[in-house]
Amino acid sequence: MSNQNQSPFASFIQNWPKADIPMQGFTAHLLSGGNGQAVFFEIPGGSEVPPHSHGAQWGIVVSGELELTIGGETKTYGKGDTYTIGDGEEHSAITKDFACVIDVFADSDRYQKKA
Repeated sequence: MSNQNQSPFASFIQNWPKADIPMQGFTAHLLSGGNGQAVFFEIPGGSEVPPHSHGAQWGIVVSGELELTIGGETKTYGKGDTYTIGDGEEHSAITKDFACVIDVFADSDRYQKKA
């Protein structure tokens, strides 16, 4: 996998505003609208997202693998797999290797633009 740490996202997406997220090493490109947000995540290997909850979320793995625990059930998601997280449902994530995902949030203000 010679491209394992390269973003699969088009250059115009990489030029979108970055999201202000609390996770070290993550890159997140933000697309916001009045009805929700889409965030294009580039996640370093060895990352852990601690348990948390917020409004409803849908996601798709673009590259790599993501181990998600949703509502107490842990499952590994790979390229092309989708997941849905219900409103207020606790979830967490782990990556072993570099991964890219697109998450769509029902909350239009889930993330703010990075200053």
